[in-house]
Amino acid sequence: MAFVHLDVLCFYSLLICTAFSSVSSNAEIKVNPPQDFEIVDPGYLGYLCLQWQPPLFLDKFEECTVEYELKYRNIDSEDWKTIITKNLHYNDGFDLNKGVEAKIHTLLPPHCTNGSEVQSLWSEATYWKSPQGSQETKIQEMDCVYYNWQYLLCSWKPGLGVHFHTSYQLFYWYDGLDHATQCPDYIKVDGQNIGCRFPHLEASDYKDFYICVNGSSDSHPIRPSYFIFQLQNIVKPLPPDYLSLTVKNSEEVNLKWSMPQGPIPAKCFIYEIEFTEDDTTWVTTTVENEIRIARISNESQQLCFLVRSKVNIYCSDDGIWSEWSDEQCWKDLSEEKRSLFSSRHILLTE
Repeated sequence: MAFVHLDVLCFYSLLICTAFSSVSSNAEIKVNPPQDFEIVDPGYLGYLCLQWQPPLFLDKFEECTVEYELKYRNIDSEDWKTIITKNLHYNDGFDLNKGVEAKIHTLLPPHCTNGSEVQSLWSEATYWKSPQGSQETKIQEMDCVYYNWQYLLCSWKPGLGVHFHTSYQLFYWYDGLDHATQCPDYIKVDGQNIGCRFPHLEASDYKDFYICVNGSSDSHPIRPSYFIFQLQNIVKPLPPDYLSLTVKNSEEVNLKWSMPQGPIPAKCFIYEIEFTEDDTTWVTTTVENEIRIARISNESQQLCFLVRSKVNIYCSDDGIWSEWSDEQCWKDLSEEKRSLFSSRHILLTE
């Protein structure tokens, strides 16, 4: 019995030693965070570079493919954007009206670490544009429209309480330009810049477009304003033209119009139609440039419609409706003739 008791003790001792050995083995596998993590502003009005260097003592993991988990956001945002990458840098756009924060750590895959992923501690970085001027000195009511997917125009109102001689300047950048560029053609009112007519913007669609409007004044500093958008999302097309309204029979009406002129493909349009039958008006939409509508009554005296256009969800995330087209109408002339004939008949009888 003594030998049995001794064997049991040895068995439990062996289990404990093995467990501690396993914990010790896993605990020894550690990796350092990336070095020299920083957020760099290359002067592109919000397009920043997050960059770092490999962690120390990485030569111990030569057989491993090291990855980095990067998280970043504007400081007032609730959600982090997360990227897993093998590179030592990552670029993205930020709203420079607010601060930027980011953090990164090193990841070792399970096949290098006895089956479990190993993560380093986080390395963190922040970035702020040095504030100048009070919030009230920023421009107000910035409005940008990309007319007919051809001409970009932006306008704004001066900040509150700024001096009449305050000078505003607009700079813009998108991927494809070598550097931020100043507006070449300002819109002026009483000598003050209140808008910009942009030149032809080559290869500028479906990418972030960055704008900064800053200013100078003899009386006090002016706070810059930053904006990011994509041009295809602020397109305002021309209205459709050449409208036609055909009464097919007593029950059906055919409405047709020509696609707005310009570079916007036919597949990118959605149309809103306002149709009026006598005193009843209703609105519908279609992606075609023709629609058939059932009449409410075959005795209606007048049918009218007008159309406007917008870039649809297949070509943009958003858009601006065009102006309404000219109205096209149809009147029941036979009813007018009957009324006229009836009036003449009464006169003749009298």
